[in-house]
Amino acid sequence: MTETQASPQIYTRLGDSPLVLSMPHSGTHIPPDIDENMNARGREQTDCDWRVEALYAPLAEALDASVVMTPFSRYVIDVNRDPSGVSLYPGQATTGLVPETDFDGAPLWRTDITSDDIEDRKSKYFNPYHDHLQATIERVQARHGFAVLYDCHSIRSRVPRLFDGELPVLNLGTYGGRSCAPEIEAAARQVVETAPFSHVVNGRFQGGWITRHYGDPDNHVHAVQMELAQSAYLAEEAPPWMLDPAKADRLRQTLGAVLRAIVHAAQGLSHAR
Repeated sequence: MTETQASPQIYTRLGDSPLVLSMPHSGTHIPPDIDENMNARGREQTDCDWRVEALYAPLAEALDASVVMTPFSRYVIDVNRDPSGVSLYPGQATTGLVPETDFDGAPLWRTDITSDDIEDRKSKYFNPYHDHLQATIERVQARHGFAVLYDCHSIRSRVPRLFDGELPVLNLGTYGGRSCAPEIEAAARQVVETAPFSHVVNGRFQGGWITRHYGDPDNHVHAVQMELAQSAYLAEEAPPWMLDPAKADRLRQTLGAVLRAIVHAAQGLSHAR
């Protein structure tokens, strides 16, 4: 295994296992030319998947997983949205490819984002992320005959505009069973259902564009999304959004079990072919 800065934009950890961890919302960097149009609310970056990279780092090392992570804020452009701009959740509150508001509905920008702005950001930030993710999946699949893509996410446990009440800690999404083989969903489901945390499978968060786009079980690429309630691993769901070591260690036990279970299930399918 080696670690490289694959480009000035995208961090890639090259692992030898069939597991690929995607981290599309952990970045906080905002280029200066974009920052000048961002308002104070936008600069707070409340909707970042805070400390997800630190939460999963020991698991990636232990399981020799590949990791693809963008350093750029989801407010710059959201690499987990359909590049055509089509909503992932029609009829429900959500944020777009370049969000106009945060999850609470508050504006992020001083002036409107133009179509030229969006195209520029696709070229500079969206496309490079997906180029690296696609290449990583292809490398893993060439080595093992299959790939398991696990999309890492987190969110505040209470966001009234997006969902009622308190979010379960573990939100497993498989795009309603379409992004992975049934055996892989079943393996993950068994872990979350016996874990000491609240959970739901294919609830409010069934999987974003990454899960839906790359998940191709007929061609042996299995994708799942895990959305975590940040209360389960942060000291507080507020600045400075610090990791709570004891909470994180406890949650990692379950996350590690999920990762091992889905890889084992995928290996079983591969051996049965």
